Amino acid sequence: MASVVFYFQVHQPYRLRRYSVFDSDPFYFEDAKNAEIMRKVADKCYRPATQLILDLVRRHKGNFRVSYAVTGVALEQMERWAPDVISIFQELAKTGCCEFLGETYFHSLSGIYSRAEFNDQVEMHTHKIQQLFGQTPKVFRNTELIYNNDLAWHVSQMKDAEGNRRFKGMICEGVDRHLGFRKPTYVYQPPGKPTGRDGRPFGLLLKNYRLSDDIAFRFSNRGWAEWPLSAEKFAHWVNQINGDGFLCNLFMDYETFGEHQWADTGIFQFLGKLPEAVFDVKQGENHFITPSEALDQFPPVGDYDVHEYMSWADTERDLTAWRGNAMQWNALEEAYKLERSIKDRYQRALREGDAEEKTHAGALLNDWRKLTTSDHFYYMCTKYFADGDVHKYFNPYDSPYDSYINFMNVLDNVRQRLAAEAVGVG
Repeated sequence: MASVVFYFQVHQPYRLRRYSVFDSDPFYFEDAKNAEIMRKVADKCYRPATQLILDLVRRHKGNFRVSYAVTGVALEQMERWAPDVISIFQELAKTGCCEFLGETYFHSLSGIYSRAEFNDQVEMHTHKIQQLFGQTPKVFRNTELIYNNDLAWHVSQMKDAEGNRRFKGMICEGVDRHLGFRKPTYVYQPPGKPTGRDGRPFGLLLKNYRLSDDIAFRFSNRGWAEWPLSAEKFAHWVNQINGDGFLCNLFMDYETFGEHQWADTGIFQFLGKLPEAVFDVKQGENHFITPSEALDQFPPVGDYDVHEYMSWADTERDLTAWRGNAMQWNALEEAYKLERSIKDRYQRALREGDAEEKTHAGALLNDWRKLTTSDHFYYMCTKYFADGDVHKYFNPYDSPYDSYINFMNVLDNVRQRLAAEAVGVG
């Protein structure tokens, strides 16, 4: 029996407008462009893909199951510019066959730079998922599957307001250099065997990058030896897991369906036929489960020992997509240097009960948090690699240097607002 865990990342950042050294207003984000992109992706992916998945869940009477990690900033933009997509997700949530995972609200690198901010963003995201979908996330996925042993321990010990452990496990990349001879078809655990929610072992679900990338990257590649990829062929590959593990963890960007792989490639027809093909290939023994169900059903078989941070980005699967050059390092360091002062300002406004000051300080904190979204640093990437086109997708800049200069101009204005407010001028 092979259990398929289907997980999708759903994210759209607040993109910055062109901001020069001569600008002095606090309006950093290009609402017209952000609205245009959200509506475009909703038309091509979010609306048709989510409706199709809802139909598949109903058609297969609950035997088809999926999971999503939807960032807070994506949900905000959907509420504003594509509210019907939220409604479809809510219908999907009601089926009991869709699990929403926890993550950082702003899709940030806070897990590396500030655990306090990381905790705040996880809390914010949890509340947003509870508010919209009536679920409390039990499994965590970090931004771009960024992961190491230390972060896993931190997440395993996180608690809710009642003092209970939040998460039963995490999902991360299945990297060959860490797996060795082993396969990503089992549940693993961090070294030291931490416990998570309900006192159970804190489990790790590892992405099967070969099978995931067959859909996400190779599906429409006519030069690929396996093109065209049918649902029946893919189901046979899934079935080969039987006898060498239990899980087929298919993790990918949601925009795979309709945006990265356009509708005319047949990607929606593939998705529509996949559940039945998986069920049929072994007379119903293969099935789909959610991440929580996988962690409940299968105990860890060994340690997944990851000392350096890794991610699911690029062929290297490291952090160089965001911290691969001096511009990115500088932008990140300078952004996180402002955290303490901005938060102190906001907390002081709360203590003093000044409504106007609270509004100004809250706006500054929210702007800063939007600036910590990982995409801003992604756009500064200068390296070349096999799947580099992903970095260019939706990139509003002509070059990484333009991105860096624009970001630093905005950050300089944030500093000016902070300094002005500190002396009562703002």
